[in-house]
This record gives sequence, structure tokens and C-alpha cells, in this order.
Amino acid sequence: MCAEHKNLKWTLMLLFLGGIFCSTYKVDYDQQHICAVKGSSVAILCSFYYPSEEKVQSVLWGHERNNIYHGPFIYDSELNNITSRFHYIGNKHHNCSFKIHQVEHSDAGEYTFRFITDSEKGKWTGKPGSTLKIVNLTMIVTKPSEKETMKEGDTVNVTCVNSCDDGRKRSSEFIWFKDGESIIEGPVLHLINMSYTNSGNYTCSLKTHTGTTSGVKHIDVEYGPKNTSVSVKPSAEVDAGNNVTLICSSHANPPVENYTWYKIYDNNIIAIGQKLEHHFKEVTQGDNGQYFCRAANKHGSQNSSVVTLKVEVYWETLTRDLLIIATSAATLLTVATLVAIRRLSKKRTISPETDCEVDVQNTDYVNWPVCDANKSQEGSQCDGELVYATVNFNTKRKDEVVRQMDSHNDDESVIYTTVGRNQLLTPS
Repeated sequence: MCAEHKNLKWTLMLLFLGGIFCSTYKVDYDQQHICAVKGSSVAILCSFYYPSEEKVQSVLWGHERNNIYHGPFIYDSELNNITSRFHYIGNKHHNCSFKIHQVEHSDAGEYTFRFITDSEKGKWTGKPGSTLKIVNLTMIVTKPSEKETMKEGDTVNVTCVNSCDDGRKRSSEFIWFKDGESIIEGPVLHLINMSYTNSGNYTCSLKTHTGTTSGVKHIDVEYGPKNTSVSVKPSAEVDAGNNVTLICSSHANPPVENYTWYKIYDNNIIAIGQKLEHHFKEVTQGDNGQYFCRAANKHGSQNSSVVTLKVEVYWETLTRDLLIIATSAATLLTVATLVAIRRLSKKRTISPETDCEVDVQNTDYVNWPVCDANKSQEGSQCDGELVYATVNFNTKRKDEVVRQMDSHNDDESVIYTTVGRNQLLTPS
């Protein structure tokens, strides 16, 4: 109480009482018991007194885990051993306040202030000191029913509790976090008509000290299957005989417990399997059709969209390939025939009897030159005019035809001849 005051009345009173109060050693703590939330900062406020003729040389703060008279001390002004978390915010006159940042549970206990003056007897420790209690912020979840699980549509309230308030009127201000991101302020978090998006890790903190984080409360909102779909590997269009796999995908909490595969056949729906994947080892034409899956858990079920499996049958593919081959072969044959005809038209021999060019091939079309019959055989010449004729031969063996040609003047293998000059020619 020897502190300076601007008020003159109090100054005169202090001067009058100075001989009584300032002639002794004393330490006063503002609070004998202090409660702080883990992670917050706390100040231990105190004042100390000594005879006015003495001068303070050193100030110290001790903790109950060490000797409060001999140390080691958590603060010693002579050693200047203050750490980043412990700050002396007083002086060497009468203010002995001390501050602890980001308190931990190990900081709990009794703190005492000690000072030393230049007097031989000027050593004093303020006993008992101020006791610090460290608590955690806690959360209380309130649900409409006592069931353990929470599902879509439920309403839940989560209350942040600072036990340092000790049942008194709530004075703390809170801020809420979901997965590390701040979402709202206030002592109570209301989650109304919850959906799967409300699932996550929730914490609360003192608004003035964001380091005072509570424990984590995990809220797990359960729901039935969602976004159910079907994928096909390797493809929904495949040749017969290949392997095909239908895969059912769905999001659910808890995970999907049952899968069922269906095929739409003649306007009927037929169940064909009950696994996550449905395999076709060798697809056939009978596997053509529409398919879908159903995913289910304890909260419900959902059908996927329909996929169509199209199987190309082997004989269709083979017919198509054969048609391509046949068309190509016909084209090549046509080209070869035209080339052969062109070559045959140029391939002729000279008849030994007439010295005329005749075609010796078994062909339908020949060019027959007209020769002058009145000229002698030696000097017979063929006229330059060509006669076009069509000759058909019987399919007799070559040796028989030759014999007949040698034995008969008339060729019996010749049936008819058409002459370009409208004349009927017969072999001579």
C-alpha cells in the first residue's frame, strides 16, 4: 500500500501510515487461486512491501516443484534467466506481477515471490503464494436420442465448456473450428438436419486465446448409398469371346454392405449377381442387353443408371471380312482377265497352208484376215482387211482334235462362225 497515488488524500494517509506498513516485509497476491485454460496466458498479480529506507536488489519467482527459498527459480532478476514463456511484468519497487504464456499442465501449482534488499535482514518470501490450476476446454454433445450413431436428418448440439467458469455465469467467449477452419462463434454449435457434409473433426477455443484448443470431437454422419454408377472394362462394345467386367461404385457410410446386379431382358428385370464386380469370361450374343446395379447398407439402397452391353458376334465379323476379301478378289480377277485378253489378242501364229495369221488359243474372239484364194499358195498374200469372228470349240482332248484335223479336211469341232462381212466361212 506504499504505492504512489495522485489523490492527495490517499497520499497523506499513506504518509501517516507509512511508519506502520512500510516498516515491515510483506507480499500480497491479488488471487490466492487462479484457473487458466491450457494454452492461454495468465498473469499472477501481486504487490510487495519493505522498509522505506531499504533498496531492493533482486526479485525472484519460484514454483513449488523447487525450493522456494533457495531455488532454482523460474525467474531471477540477477541471472536474467527468463524464458520465452515466463515474463516478469513488475519492477523493483512495489509491483511484483508475473505472467506465463501458453500455460501447460506442468505449470500448475503454487507460485511464490521472493525479494532481497540491501539490508542484512532484507530477505522475504511471500508464503503462501498463488496457486495456479490448468484445465482443458471440453465439449458436450447433446442428441435427441441416446443412440450412438448419427445419421442424415438428425439434429445435434455441441457445447464448449470452460470449467474455470465454475458454474458461474458464463463469461468466456468461444470460437468453433471444423477440420482446422473457423466456422462460427458462440458457446453452442447447432447442427440441424445434418447431412454427410457435417462429418468432420470439431474443436472449440477461447476467442481471446486461439491456442486454447479443446480436445477433438469427431462427428460421423451416416447415410445411405449415393452417386451409384456402373463402369465397364474394357468397353461396353466388345467382340464375342472377350472378357468383360461390370464394376459398381457407390458412396455410403457405413460402406456398402450388399451389391446386386440386374439385367433387363424382355421388359423383365432379372438378378444375375451379388458382388462388387460382375465378370463375363467370354461374352456371347446372349449377353447383349442393359445392366444396372443396386448398392445397399443399413440406411437404404440406390440403383445405378443403366448401361448397355453390345456384343459383336463372330460370324457377323467373319462375314464382313469375307465380303471384303471376296470383293478384293473379284477386283483382282477382273484386272487379271483384262490383262490376259489384251495379251491373247497380240498372240498369233502364221498358218502353214495359207500364210495367214490365225489365233491358236481356245478363245471366243479372234481376228481373221481375208486372203485372196486365186493366188498361188507360194505367193499368196493376206489382204490387210480383218474379219472379226466368234469361234466355239468342243471340249475334246487336244490330241483327238489334232488327229481329227489331220484326217479330215473339215474341222468337226467347229460348230459355227460369224463373219464380220456377213459371210459364212468354213474351213477349207
